[in-house]
Amino acid sequence: MTYVSFPTNKPLDFVAIGRLCIDLNANEIHRPMEETMTFTKYVGGSPANITIGMSRLGLNTAFIGKVANDQMGRFITDYLQRNKIDTTGVVTDTTGAVTGLAFTEIKSPTDCSILMYRDNAADLKLTPNEVQEELIAQAKVLLISGTALAKSPSREAVFQALNYAKKHGAVIVFDLDYRPYTWTSPEETAVYYNLAAEKCDIILGTREEFDMMECFENNESSDDKVTASKWFNHSAKIVIIKHGKDGSIAYTQDDEGHRAKSFPAKVVKTFGAGDSYAAGFLYGVMQGWTLEKSMEFGSAAACIVISSHSCSDAMPTVYQVEDYIERCNRNEITAS
Repeated sequence: MTYVSFPTNKPLDFVAIGRLCIDLNANEIHRPMEETMTFTKYVGGSPANITIGMSRLGLNTAFIGKVANDQMGRFITDYLQRNKIDTTGVVTDTTGAVTGLAFTEIKSPTDCSILMYRDNAADLKLTPNEVQEELIAQAKVLLISGTALAKSPSREAVFQALNYAKKHGAVIVFDLDYRPYTWTSPEETAVYYNLAAEKCDIILGTREEFDMMECFENNESSDDKVTASKWFNHSAKIVIIKHGKDGSIAYTQDDEGHRAKSFPAKVVKTFGAGDSYAAGFLYGVMQGWTLEKSMEFGSAAACIVISSHSCSDAMPTVYQVEDYIERCNRNEITAS
């Protein structure tokens, strides 16, 4: 059954808007950050990672965002271009803003944390008039993420992008990507998340992220079906609620909850799983696959990324995901 219809006469498969930053992943794993001396640099930011993932899967992609006028900003733009991502929508800041940094700590495969520096970050300086309508008009899918809603003028830029996507018939995806340290209060967060979610066709988030959005409501049991049904009264066609190692459930307007099997992984770190899952799942849905097959593909893509030191560099190709699934089916891969 087809739950979302994608426009077919658009040259761009996928465009995302939002955070572009640098990930500095600890090289000395199994120790706290206080004792970590060396880090490896990667391009980061959830919407950036998802776009890189979509490009690696063979789709025609573009990005809308802002980078600092420094070495890190140029590194990000060059990396996107080398990954065949259209960067005509990526503008350079002229106010002296800096590139956001995310230091990662890998104490164990299940004990990972991120230390973020987001003060005066260039990606939050994107203005509405810097969002190119013609780029969104050419896209089948627009993806937004929650971090871009945290501050003005980036917040207004996202809503401008949503208006353009509605105008030109793009399918809108919302990756909740909640980072509490970039927001003033839970109430402010809930207000803007809800306003954005009302316009979106596909919503992906963890149970905790959906709970944050319900701070004004009475869903004390955190019932997934109740949560999903709210968004079907607006624009949503698919709502995915993620439960970590317990897997994900995709809800649809027919009140069905779709599950798919998960795969084992030799886990190095936990971060990056959500971004690779989103890319794999969205790729499958855009190919017209069943939700279960799309979810399995996303799960396998996530396993590949959490088995690697990086996030963006580890985003897999279609062949790599299919090979991983086949090897798991032959019991050649076991959980660490």
